[in-house]
Amino acid sequence: MPHPETHTIIGIHVTDRVQHVQDVQQILTQYGRFISTRLGLHDTSVDYSSPNGLILVEFVGADSECVTMLGKLEGIEGIDVQKMVFLHS
Repeated sequence: MPHPETHTIIGIHVTDRVQHVQDVQQILTQYGRFISTRLGLHDTSVDYSSPNGLILVEFVGADSECVTMLGKLEGIEGIDVQKMVFLHS
């Protein structure tokens, strides 16, 4: 498989994980064939689990698919989405 000309990283900030994570998960599953890496971050300990979380996704599909996925994620209340694109020189 050829290397992509760009690396697209999507940051998904989820507030109230218990309330919103199922909607986010449904969309990520729908676009799973375009996700090569996924990392979830939230504060946790034995007595505490943060209500907020951050999901980082490396998106490898066409930009049109990425735009559609971002629109769906942004349509969920309590979700903030950021996109970073790194170009190869």
